[in-house]
Amino acid sequence: MPATSTATRSHYNAARLRSHTWDQLKLAAMDLDEGRARPEEVGALLKELLSIELYWAFPGRETVRRLQEMLRGKEHHGLLLAVNQVVRMLSSGSFRSDPAVLADPLAGRNELLDADEEKPRPNYFELLFVDELEEEEEAALKRKLQKCRDKGDAFIYDTVVVRTVQDALIALLFNHNIQAVVVRSGTPFASTNHKGVLQEFTRAIDALKVDDIGRANTDIYLGRLCKWFRPEVDRYCATDTPVDQLDAATLACFRRIFYRTEDFAELHLTILRGIQDKYQTPFFTALKDYSKRPMGVFHAMPISRGNSVFKSRWIQDFGEFYGRNLFLAETSATTGGLDSLLQPTGPLKTAQQLASRAFGSKHTFFATNGTSTTNKIVVQALVEPGDIVLIDRDCHKSHHYGMVLSGSYPVYLHSYPLPKYSMYGAVPLSHIKDQLHLLKRGGRLDKVKMLLLTNCTFDGVVYNVERVMEEVLAIKPDIVFLWDEAWWAFARFSYVLRQRTAMHVAQKLARKYRTPEYKAEYEKHIKGLKKGEAPRLPDPAAVRIRVYATQSTHKTLTSMRQGSMIHIWDEDFEKKSEASFHEAYMTHTSTSANYQILASMDVGRRQVEFEGYELVEKAIELGLLLRRTIRENPRLQKWFDIITISDLVPKEHRESGLDSYYRRDQGWNEIEKAWDVDEFAVDPTKINLFTGKTGIDGDTFKNKFLMDKHQIQINKTSRNSVLFMTNIGTTRGSLAYLTKVLLSIAEELEQRNAGFEHVDKKAHIDTLRELREEETPLPDFTNFHRSFQGQPGVPGGDLRAAYFLAYDELRCRNVMLDAALKELATGNELVSASFVIPYPPGFPVLVPGQVINRKIIDFLIAIDVKEIHGYRPELGLRVFTDAALGRQRTVTALGTVPSPSTDTSHKSIPLTKKERR
Repeated sequence: MPATSTATRSHYNAARLRSHTWDQLKLAAMDLDEGRARPEEVGALLKELLSIELYWAFPGRETVRRLQEMLRGKEHHGLLLAVNQVVRMLSSGSFRSDPAVLADPLAGRNELLDADEEKPRPNYFELLFVDELEEEEEAALKRKLQKCRDKGDAFIYDTVVVRTVQDALIALLFNHNIQAVVVRSGTPFASTNHKGVLQEFTRAIDALKVDDIGRANTDIYLGRLCKWFRPEVDRYCATDTPVDQLDAATLACFRRIFYRTEDFAELHLTILRGIQDKYQTPFFTALKDYSKRPMGVFHAMPISRGNSVFKSRWIQDFGEFYGRNLFLAETSATTGGLDSLLQPTGPLKTAQQLASRAFGSKHTFFATNGTSTTNKIVVQALVEPGDIVLIDRDCHKSHHYGMVLSGSYPVYLHSYPLPKYSMYGAVPLSHIKDQLHLLKRGGRLDKVKMLLLTNCTFDGVVYNVERVMEEVLAIKPDIVFLWDEAWWAFARFSYVLRQRTAMHVAQKLARKYRTPEYKAEYEKHIKGLKKGEAPRLPDPAAVRIRVYATQSTHKTLTSMRQGSMIHIWDEDFEKKSEASFHEAYMTHTSTSANYQILASMDVGRRQVEFEGYELVEKAIELGLLLRRTIRENPRLQKWFDIITISDLVPKEHRESGLDSYYRRDQGWNEIEKAWDVDEFAVDPTKINLFTGKTGIDGDTFKNKFLMDKHQIQINKTSRNSVLFMTNIGTTRGSLAYLTKVLLSIAEELEQRNAGFEHVDKKAHIDTLRELREEETPLPDFTNFHRSFQGQPGVPGGDLRAAYFLAYDELRCRNVMLDAALKELATGNELVSASFVIPYPPGFPVLVPGQVINRKIIDFLIAIDVKEIHGYRPELGLRVFTDAALGRQRTVTALGTVPSPSTDTSHKSIPLTKKERR
């Protein structure tokens, strides 16, 4: 049998360790029953499971003890049958809906088969009870709670009892079934149960210290930590403290306070009420109720109720494909139990409030036309004409169009390049601060309104959000942050990933800057500054936390296509932004919002509150497993490489020194450290596969090999890579299929190479050299032409003016790429009159008003993509005429060229040593 200690390090989380150990026990019990294994091997696995099952109600430690008794009694065949039954129920999840099984996990197989499969089963969850109980008291507690059950209960639960704060945190970390926790005041802190087999999975717990709290305060401490690790879990406190002595911190930390003398029925009903509050889907429920009513439609939409479909002789197949419910729920009505997205007062308003709670915002708004629109809503709501926005140049095109709509002056920020893979990374914090200092020295810092960044990027690079916000707020304390989290909605539901999400950091900093401890820290910092030295900490008296996040819910969570949300944590929203936000929302939101999209977001919110933690952990695990599979399979190693953290994030931005998520000798041991300290991390659910060794470019590999031959859908490509994503819908079966496909492609490539003729081989070697060694030039933003500058020598330009100037056809001309090179060689200035957006990478390499240089032309010539928005090969680039730019031409020996430029916008104003510090 494999050593269990080795298997421990090979799993990302304890839930996978648990299922693996049960599977190992099943194999060991089979070997024992057939005489191929020793009882000691089975006993060792049962001993490990006894430690693991402390944190689960089903099957729990009592079941493990019964299995140990069977082993001691040499009931080897009975042990095998019992273990098989437990493993089968764990893998299928059937125990969740069968009260009989919960009462006795080792009940006979016939009893299970006799269960009425057609009868609706209540949803199952587990209750964590934290109290220093004896085993007899624990058994009595469970019996009393079981007696409170009623056949009509919508939910069923079992109870996990732990005796220390550390054990409670481990249970929350390990057990995704836990949906509520009851904490008894005075519970001891330290535990010894997390050593041994579980030690590799409790690093986050071990790092917590209890030196500064007394035993009397462990309930508040645990409540706060529970909110950190699992904010979706309902928190309750059981205490003997008199009501008039309960402090505000305790009352704020828990949903309700109970006393020992109170009836258990009240606790039971309160717990079920809390679950029901999360389970409700107000808009989805209202839409279902509406669809069941008999209705006479004298309004728009012939398709409503399916009348124009099911009565047709020609399109009934359309109705058969989608089913009748879709059409029963299609309506233009906003009354009769439904609601208006533009001004919700009923179920939609409640649904958005529930989403706000789930995603940790102050306000949440739904959108049915994607994050492309929500991006423009936020920009238009917050930015006025002439305001300066620091914006990631390689962000989604909707942000650039948002600059046009708002009339703001964008200051384009440069991400570090990854030329080997024709990718960009993210914007270093030092560059953001440099631009702010330039604006400050130019007297324009007061006009800076917003910092706009993409987190995480298309390729999975993730910012240290807290570090960015703190250091930027130290320079500009009232700046607004817009984090484009189109690919990052799921991160809220992982305690590791959550720390780099906008809403989590906004809430954390808002709380931090109001504390006496931070104010004292800031005063000490100010006193320690040298004369003329700029503060490095935000001023608590001036700082305002104003944070917005736009998320494509449909990209990573359950939602119909184009379902998107805007999350807001803005301390000045009601005072400064609410009216303008609603105007922008009205501007971009349809009066005929799609009800199916809205209902799907309502249901998706319910899902993540109940099983988001479990599903996101599985998605992360599968992403890591795919990396390991490709890197360790010899047949795949020959043809493919995983683009690792060290490839995506330069060393100077990885303070932890971590270069990959998995090491054979250490497993996944350092992922938390990297996410805590590094300037940039990499989303583990995004797997970039390098295809350069195959001699096949990314686009061809995607279309010809993955999609056409094997029906594998992927996200994006680069010149020599393809991007795979795991999400909450990814299964282990789909991962196995992808592995099989890659092995099949590897075999096909072996046969291809074996059949090469001399000429073919030479051409193949040339292609390999191109894909593996040559680097495509990755141009940065140059500068705005002086005609569109906000202020010479200071970053920023009037994108809106350039955009609308191009509406006049007489002020524009076209130039082919080769002709453009010749004009640049003669000293002529070329200024783009349009956005030019190649796919991939999918962001503008040119914007209206931008000066074109040779590097940009070389890039457009070098990239081999079929789709370039804003560029027509038969016409060339669209540029402004000399007359449009107000330039005078002079005659030289080289011909007619424009007069020398006085544009200095590309020149940097040197920073002082104090500013750089």
